[in-house]
Amino acid sequence: MRQNPGCKRCGARLKRDWIALNQKLIRRDLKSFLCLFCLADDFDCSTDDLILKIEEFKEQGCSLFK
Repeated sequence: MRQNPGCKRCGARLKRDWIALNQKLIRRDLKSFLCLFCLADDFDCSTDDLILKIEEFKEQGCSLFK
């Protein structure tokens, strides 16, 4: 079983949806990921905005969010 990677910036444990969001917003073949908080900082938005995007992508049936 693959170990859950940590955020490449702060080391926080990542949730599966956060990894999928990195792949959706940045690039599918990423090898390192940001937590929701660092990703929000990079995109200059709130974590609530990113949570809404995750829900939108799930509703659209995006295969990354399973």
